[in-house]
Amino acid sequence: MAKRERVVRMSVEQPLWHALTAYRILTMLYAVLLAVFGRDRYDRPWVAVAFLVVMSAWTLATLPKVAGAVACTKRFLGADLAVALVGILLTPLADFEAQQIDGPTLPSIWTAGSVLAFAIKGGWRWAAFASTFVAVANIIERGEPSRDTFHNVLLVWVASIAIGYVVEVARASERTLARALEIEAATRERERLARDIHDSVLQVLAMVQRRGTALGGEAAELGRMAGEQEVALRTLVSSGLVPTTRVSEDAAEGAVVRSVEVDDEEDGSSGRADCDLRSLLAPHAGSRISFAEPGAPVLLAPAAAKELAAAVSAALDNVRVHAGETAQAWILVEDWPDEVIVTVRDDGPGIPEGRLAQAEGEGRMGVALSIRGRLRDLGGTAELISVPGQGTEVELKVPKVA
Repeated sequence: MAKRERVVRMSVEQPLWHALTAYRILTMLYAVLLAVFGRDRYDRPWVAVAFLVVMSAWTLATLPKVAGAVACTKRFLGADLAVALVGILLTPLADFEAQQIDGPTLPSIWTAGSVLAFAIKGGWRWAAFASTFVAVANIIERGEPSRDTFHNVLLVWVASIAIGYVVEVARASERTLARALEIEAATRERERLARDIHDSVLQVLAMVQRRGTALGGEAAELGRMAGEQEVALRTLVSSGLVPTTRVSEDAAEGAVVRSVEVDDEEDGSSGRADCDLRSLLAPHAGSRISFAEPGAPVLLAPAAAKELAAAVSAALDNVRVHAGETAQAWILVEDWPDEVIVTVRDDGPGIPEGRLAQAEGEGRMGVALSIRGRLRDLGGTAELISVPGQGTEVELKVPKVA
């Protein structure tokens, strides 16, 4: 089967960059309108006009720079902050009255956009750095700062640091989520490989061990070696020594999760047409296995039908191994509107209490992985009911996906 790589990017900070882009445009328009409606108060209107033209051109030209963390470089941040500081310091030259009455500066609240860019890019330390320069510029611009001046400066300083801290927390959460997805994917891949190994290699080794012991002689030695390899392989599978299928990165565009997935197109199971579950289960019918099915097709997605059929096969393998070759088994398929139920029952001796937990501890994962693991991955359930002396019943439920 071929494999393909799927890349999933997660970025909790990307919406902040979008918001910052909108903020810079809106505050640019606000500063221009503020100057237009208050044009009569300017002592040197040409200074205000010149700065606002430069600020507007700079804002529109640098919109791509605030579209994401990659484009927002340190050089841009420094230049953007310089534009804001120049605008603050030019205010007394253009409007001397604003210096006396704590009026708005030429860039007005557009200045906060520069500080916010520092906060989103580098966290609270960068925000503290930028807001400190803005605070010093505002104090110099006022000459004799009032209580309102200190209040506004402190508000910008605290708000920017708080936003920077929130961004850092969001990034840490993002990395934690990516790591959790990595662990989840590694676990699922390990379980999938363990199911495949259990359904093929481990069962062959177990059969060689049993037949070799029964034949004796050189075959007994071969059976012993097969038994040792079976134990070693079970230990390897249960220990989780399987390469992870996902890796997480703290990239500028957010956490990146790459998953290597099995592409089932080669065996035709990835087609969109639903598969009739009866056709996959019918080959199990025989002299010792009775198969009861509905009269109409039992349609499931190909992948779900294949995994459910594999779980049924695993249950029948357990019947042959633990109940004996002469045990009788029954397969019952029920097609309900919202789910499909397959029941596998046998007339064997049953499973002693605590035997399943003991088997899992020994690395024997037939029920845990080949049956329950498959159903869990499909969003279904597997219930096992066994009474010593009265056989075992395995009920497999798989929901239908609309």
